Amino acid sequence: MPNLKKDLALIAHKTMADIVEVRLREFFKKKSFKPGDSLPKELELAEALGVSRNVVREALSRLRMLGMVSTKKKIGMILTRPDILGSFERVLDPLIIDESTLQDIYELRLTLEVGLADILYLRKTEKDIDELEKIAKSQKSTYGRHAFRIKNEIAFHGKIYQMTGNDTLQRFQNMLLPVFGHIVKLEKELLIGTVTHLDLVNILRNGSKEEFRQGMLAHLEYHFANLK
Repeated sequence: MPNLKKDLALIAHKTMADIVEVRLREFFKKKSFKPGDSLPKELELAEALGVSRNVVREALSRLRMLGMVSTKKKIGMILTRPDILGSFERVLDPLIIDESTLQDIYELRLTLEVGLADILYLRKTEKDIDELEKIAKSQKSTYGRHAFRIKNEIAFHGKIYQMTGNDTLQRFQNMLLPVFGHIVKLEKELLIGTVTHLDLVNILRNGSKEEFRQGMLAHLEYHFANLK
């Protein structure tokens, strides 16, 4: 007979701070609090929840760390718009992330690159395409059989993300580039795909969204080929 107490670990109980944190989130949603709205004082929350002020303070501290709550002079606590990428930016360092996670993030970036077509075609302008073409032409002299260059990727793909007009996408791309470069160093020297940066510019100028999707996929074909 198995020793259940030994083989099955006890399920950890939630602390009071865990419960209060969840209750506060539910309260903010129920009362439709918006960023900038004043929140009840710690003591008022503690009395309403029937817990100590220290428990409420700990729960609020967690929400502050997530960027959901802040304190302003003469106003007190307010609900804030969280910086959803802030924590990610602080920890996304190839030197402190395990290889499996790096691989996952690398694959995420490749997926994003291919999936940008719809929003890109919605917001691209002739001026943007002209600037992108200038970048691509400046890189043309480096093209060759072994022509993948991280600095070229940063300049060209960075401009593509900028063309989406989406600030979150741009920040995300900036975070992913170091990971992208790190993974490339771990692989064999990569070849450029059958579609170059200049080819992608021509598709953006004259082709369809679907043609761009297929073009980006062909551009990154050697990266996808290295996935396991």
